Amino acid sequence: MSGADGERLLVWLPRLRRYARALAGRREDADDLVQDTLERAWAQPHLWRAVADMRAWLFGIMHNAHVDGVRRRRVATVPLDADDGPEPQAPAAPHDRLLLLDLQSALAALPIEQREVLLLVGLEDMSYADAARTLGVPIGTVMSRLSRGRERLRALMEGRAEPVRLKVVSK
Repeated sequence: MSGADGERLLVWLPRLRRYARALAGRREDADDLVQDTLERAWAQPHLWRAVADMRAWLFGIMHNAHVDGVRRRRVATVPLDADDGPEPQAPAAPHDRLLLLDLQSALAALPIEQREVLLLVGLEDMSYADAARTLGVPIGTVMSRLSRGRERLRALMEGRAEPVRLKVVSK
């Protein structure tokens, strides 16, 4: 494996960390998720040349690693002191900081299926097709999860328990 091959994989590290942090919540869990993802990808260099979209492939690996972790409810780990960079900072204004905390809480309250799609499409700017490929679901499923997730997130941010259900009226 050449250095260029490793670079092709590692160029996605910041986006993997951002998605993992949004998905897992705690920094330690996110770091574990990124490490699991990179270990799984690194163990399969023979697949790299066939991968057309490295981002979607890595996010798919991360999705599967996250699902595996949720299923087995891993034992708590002790974080290492090493730090590979500054943590993203919350906005300075107190109101903005509170809004960000509310958003994090609302995202955490969403069903995992809706949260994953919202993060891939909204945070990672993936197309519906890429998100569908990453998650291994049809595009229509991505669209419906995204719609329901956005509506549920809006309701939570507005302090409502449930989204407003619109009645469909036919002529």
